[in-house]
Amino acid sequence: MGKEGKYIYCIIETRQERNFGPIGIGGRCDEVLTIGYDDLSMVVSSFPITKVAANRENMLAHEKAIEQVMEEFDSVLPVRFGTVASSADEVRDLLYRRYKEFKHTLTDMEHKMELGVKGIWRNMDIIFDEIVENNKPIKSLKEAAEEENSRGTQAIITIGRLVKQALDKKKGSQAEQIISELRKTAYEHRLNDTAGDEMFMNAAFLVDKGREKEFDNIMDDLSDKYEDRIRFMYAGPLPVFNFVNIVIYPESWEK
Repeated sequence: MGKEGKYIYCIIETRQERNFGPIGIGGRCDEVLTIGYDDLSMVVSSFPITKVAANRENMLAHEKAIEQVMEEFDSVLPVRFGTVASSADEVRDLLYRRYKEFKHTLTDMEHKMELGVKGIWRNMDIIFDEIVENNKPIKSLKEAAEEENSRGTQAIITIGRLVKQALDKKKGSQAEQIISELRKTAYEHRLNDTAGDEMFMNAAFLVDKGREKEFDNIMDDLSDKYEDRIRFMYAGPLPVFNFVNIVIYPESWEK
């Protein structure tokens, strides 16, 4: 049996020992608890000293453990997925050596949370019709191809390329319209990759906990305004993964 280490989920400010229950990563029902130095603690569970499989089950366990901690602590610093320390002593040493850094970041994230918003077009036929109607080169090529009953490969490739460029531009324009409203209540935001033609926005917002209701109200207004055009996916509060992701070991580090 391999040597057991300590899987690290996040960092919190507390002097008290805490146990968050048998929710550890790896499906073994390991207890998730704290290991501390002074007034800082890392939230950990036992885990073999090996590379952690980046599968859905493990990633969800990582996130859920942090969310459990968030229910009790105002400021939580997520640690990068897959981080395993060799022992409890190593955890304490990490807290000692990077104490000022962690304290400063905790202060920056105090009373803040992450809210996620995805924007998805409801009807892509309408979107593509708008692209053709508002883009003269695409419209001309499409009309010429239809008049000549052309199914040539080159014509299809050219039209496809121009439509893709126009779609990307339209995604950015639509996203900016939404973000311009939501960032009124946010400290900052991050744009993440979108999936498929329908999704034009995948954004994370760093929001003060006291302004969550204000953010909610703006989301309600946007949902009403774009009811026939856009479906929103709104999630939160979430760990501040997009704004803080503590790296304990270098990218190439492996146990």
